[in-house]
Order: sequence, then C-alpha cells, then structure tokens
Amino acid sequence: MPARSLDQIVSLSKRRGFVFPGSAAYGGLGSFWDYGPLGAELMRNVKDAWWKAMTWERDDIEGVDCAILMNRKVWQHSGHEATFSDPLVDCKSCKARHRADHLFSTTTLFESPENLDKALDFCPPFTQKIGKELVRKSMDHNAKLAAFFDERLQQLGETDPGFPPEKYKERVIEEAKQKFGDIGQELKDFVNSTFVLLFVAVFKAKLVKCPKCGSSDVTEMRQFNLMFQTHVGPVSTAPGTEEELASRVYLRPETAQGIFMNFKNVLDSSRRKLPFGIAQIGKAFRNEITPGNFTFRTREFEQMELEFFIKPPQFLREGEKTDEQWHAEWVDARYRWWISLGIDTSRLRKRAQDKSELAHYAKATTDLEYLFPGSLGWGEVEGVANRTDFDLSAHSREVPEADLKRLKLEPNKDSVTTLDYFDSDLKQRYIPWVIEPSAGATRAALTFLCEAYHEEMVKEPPQAEIDALKTEIDAVIKNAEKKKKDAEKEKDPAQRKHDPVAISAFQAALAEAASRLPASLMEIDTLLEDHPGAQNLEPVKKLKPKVNKLAEDCVRVVLKLHPKLAPVKVAVFPLARNKPELVDIAQRVSRELRHFCKAIYDDSAGIGKLYRRQDEIGTPLCVTVDHQTLEDNMVTVRDRDTMDQVRISLEQLPHEIRRRLQLH
Repeated sequence: MPARSLDQIVSLSKRRGFVFPGSAAYGGLGSFWDYGPLGAELMRNVKDAWWKAMTWERDDIEGVDCAILMNRKVWQHSGHEATFSDPLVDCKSCKARHRADHLFSTTTLFESPENLDKALDFCPPFTQKIGKELVRKSMDHNAKLAAFFDERLQQLGETDPGFPPEKYKERVIEEAKQKFGDIGQELKDFVNSTFVLLFVAVFKAKLVKCPKCGSSDVTEMRQFNLMFQTHVGPVSTAPGTEEELASRVYLRPETAQGIFMNFKNVLDSSRRKLPFGIAQIGKAFRNEITPGNFTFRTREFEQMELEFFIKPPQFLREGEKTDEQWHAEWVDARYRWWISLGIDTSRLRKRAQDKSELAHYAKATTDLEYLFPGSLGWGEVEGVANRTDFDLSAHSREVPEADLKRLKLEPNKDSVTTLDYFDSDLKQRYIPWVIEPSAGATRAALTFLCEAYHEEMVKEPPQAEIDALKTEIDAVIKNAEKKKKDAEKEKDPAQRKHDPVAISAFQAALAEAASRLPASLMEIDTLLEDHPGAQNLEPVKKLKPKVNKLAEDCVRVVLKLHPKLAPVKVAVFPLARNKPELVDIAQRVSRELRHFCKAIYDDSAGIGKLYRRQDEIGTPLCVTVDHQTLEDNMVTVRDRDTMDQVRISLEQLPHEIRRRLQLH
C-alpha cells in the first residue's frame, strides 16, 4: 500500500538523500528545496521519461530550451503582469497570511443555505432579492426532504423489522428526488453566476475562519502578483521611474511563453507543417502566498510543457481532427504516460474544469489528479488545456479586429512580427490554435515517490514488545497532555515552550497509529522523529530508539519505483569485504554495468542491511558476489519487489540486467 501520510515521504527523503531544505545552515528559506544525490537522479529520470515520450517516440514534436529572463513586454501582452495574481488576506489575530480563495472554499455555500443567506446581506439589492428567495425555497425543500425521509424510513422499518437504515438510505434519497426534485443544481448555478459578489461578501459576513487560530477577523482582500521581479543592469532609481521600468524583468512564472516566442523560429528552421508541437523542460518561479505540503507547491519548480499547434476550426478540411478531438487525444495520451510509469488507476483521475475554474484564455481544460496521502487528497499533477489562438494572437502585430474582439485583446503595437502560419494547401495565412499538456517535474517526482512507497512486515514482532510499546505510547500521550495544558496557561504565545495545536495533532496521530500496531511501526517512528508536536517531549526521546530498533528488525520499507525512474538501477556487493578476490570481482562488475546504467558498489554493512538500504531507495536489482562465484563464475541477482534470487553467469549478466530494467 502506498504512503499513508506525506510525513513518511518527507522522512524518507531527508534520511536517504532525496530532498533537503534549502539554505539549511541559516534556518532554511520558505518553500525552497535542494535535491540530494538520489533526488537529483530521480528528477533527471522523470524529465528524461517525459522528454523521450514527447520528442523521441513521436515524429511531430521539436524541443527547445528558452531563457528564464525575457523582455518585460512578453509578460505585459500575455496578461501576466496585470492578472497573474492571487487574492490575499491576513488574519488580524495571529498575523497568518492566507489565499482568500482557499478560505472561501471552506464556506460551503452550495451545501449551506444559512451561510448563503448571511453572505447575501452584503450583496447588492437585486442579487439579494433573487438569492434570498432561492434560500427560502431551499430551506423549505430541505425541510420537506427531511420529513419525507424520516416517514419513509419508518414505513420501511415496519415492513422489515430490525432492518438497518443504511440498507434503504440510497433508495429513499432517490425517491425523495423524484418526488420533490433536486434544488442543489439551482443553488450551485446561482453561486457560480454571482461568484464575484459572493466572494467579497463572505469575508464581510465573517463566514471564513483562519485555519491557524480560528478567528474570523481578517483584513480586506488585496491582489498579490506572483511574479518575482528583478532588473537587467545596474538600477539606482526608485521603483516606478522611467529608468527602473525600462530595466525591470521577471523570473518566468511558466515556460510556455518562451515556446510562443520561438514559434516562428522553430517553424522556419525545422520546416514543420501543422499539426506539430514544441516541448520544453525548465525552471519556473511563482511567489506563492501559501506554499506547502513539502514539494507539492513550491516557489521554484520545474515544468514540462508542450504546446501543440493545430489548425483553427474554420480552416479544417473533411477528415481532419477538430480541436476537441486533439484535446481529448492528448488527455488520454498523458493519462497513459502516468499509468505506464507505475501510477495505479485507482489513484489517478481525469477531471474537466467547469467554467468558473477555466483560465481566461482556455476553451477547455482537463486536469489529471492524483490521490496524495493524508489530508492533501486529490491534487493536480498535470493540466491539458485548449488555449485556442489566444497566446500567438496576443504576441502578434497584425491580428484581424474580429479576432481581437473575440479574444478580448488589445492591438499589440509593441510586437515586430505576426506569429502566423502559411498553409500551402489552402494558400492562406492564419494563427494556429494550441493544445497544451503541462506537468510539473517537481510535483511528478513527489507523485512517483508517494505511489512507490510501501511498508512490508517481514517478521512478526513479539506480542510482549508490542504491549510494552503501547503502554509507553500511552505515557507519551499523557505527558503531552500535561505540556499542552501548561502551554495554554501561558498568555504570550512567544513564551510558550510547546505549541498546543501541534501537540493535539501529535496526540491524535500517535493514538490512531498505535491502534494499528504492529503494522504502523514505521509510521510511529516517523511521528516521533518529525512531528512538530513531538518536539521537546522528554518521553519521546526515550521511546524513539526502541521504536526505531523494532521497526528496523521487523519492517521492510521499499520504494517500488518503475525501473526507468529508479535513481540507482543496480547495486553490487561482495558477500565478504575482507576477501580481496570477491571485492575485485564485485568492483569489476559494477564498472562494467556503469557503461549503460547507474550502478553502485557497496560493502559497508552485512548483506541483509545492504539489501534493506537498496529497497528503501528503490533499486530494482542487487547483485551479490559470493564464494561460489569463484568456482562457477555466477552471481546472485535479487529482485527488489519479490525478493526472489536467481543465479546468473557473469557473461550473461549485462544482457539479463538490460532485459529486466527494460533498457533497449
């Protein structure tokens, strides 16, 4: 089973050298991460898998690598300088900063007519009148549903004494909908149509609460631009002056604009015809208000983006694919890519964005979402957007007035070119439409780690040790309760030695994990080591080594990464490091394997520990040189997932490794 919580991935990443906090010697820097030896390899393998799928396995895609810094006018005409921002609010009580749209999503206006009624008090009269009538209608509807529901369940119970209510629940709900109709969609349509007004109103009505302290007292919303700003050349004048504006540039927030800038260059140099694509992998930067969840949302990340250029609808000939068909085809292709690299279909879904979610330039967007562990839940790992002809038109000098009006664009007098395409078959020029599959390499690496993480009980721990462990965990929870109460008595949060909220979360997580012992040994080990609520608790310090030893003895942690993604492909060991003849053969084997894959040599521990280390970092195959090798010229090859071992001749070893790793 994949990871139950993100903490398990964080702990493994730090322990085994996948990901480290950036600038750690100075306390770190919010949401910036460094990739260690294994993390760097994993990232490279993820990017290679994407690049090969796009540019090697297809004959209609070219690759580029564009500059991070671009002319400021690119971001002005793409709309980023004016609109690439998030609504920001600050909690007046605890000073925490939040994205307003994230807080808005917690108000449940669709499900709660009462909350909607309160928000409507802060809306214009016309909206109030329509909304209040809908609220009254919704409340009456809900009352009728509740009465019918109770009465119908009672009737069914009388005909089937002792029945469980759950048995008929779905049936009664369906009967109620048929009898009274479903007002839910009407309510949802109203909220969507008045979204902008309600967005402001819920804050004025104090319907949102700070996730950190629970206060409803927040500042007024203000827009916060997400682009990092810098300058080209020396600048000594104040912001907003002519000199400052002339040298102002931004770290790119996406890689797509570089591709659009090079559309003509690639078209002319590669002599491509539509449809064709341009792919790019590169760094992007967004000054996120609330980054978090490890590497899921960071301020510096890598994108893997494709812009696939197609004919506009009005120029299609019979039998040619429409933009809807191309969009659906790319959604399916990208879904299959994730599945091919080991993502289980039960944890990957396609979700079409509704109109209220769509970017201003998009005709349609489908997100591929992965079910991340713990509270993170479903999160986007890739988006496939139909961007129409918005981007190329926005950067073009000569665009028909009708198209500018349709796209809601102003004429671009700064551009020196028109990013169009000459169709030699139709003898016409036009601006192509674009389908854009866009994934984050950073988030993809996290996704594959979460999916690959498995814990397996290899030895049942003695029941007496489990009972003793539960007793000590109870003592830790009681001690934590005392520390929490002491902290709550301290009025000044800055003087508190412990965070009461963190301790409560730790107590709940530890108690829940303890109820699943012994299966949760590694999870408890991670909680004791890394949970903020466990810090500075004396009983925790005493319990940690006991849990750690028991976990090491009884649990195998294995990363079941696809061979293409595994940071190390093969590990080679001598059975005894004090035998020069075994060491020589093992080192020679690892050198030979390094000609075609990432192979390492290790003799720093006993064979059992060496296997466990490689399992934990996802190495698919281990090769052991033993005493019998000196007699029969054969080595033992162990499979990571099954732990099966077979003997292979040294002569056949490279071929067998290639076959098992799918290296062609």
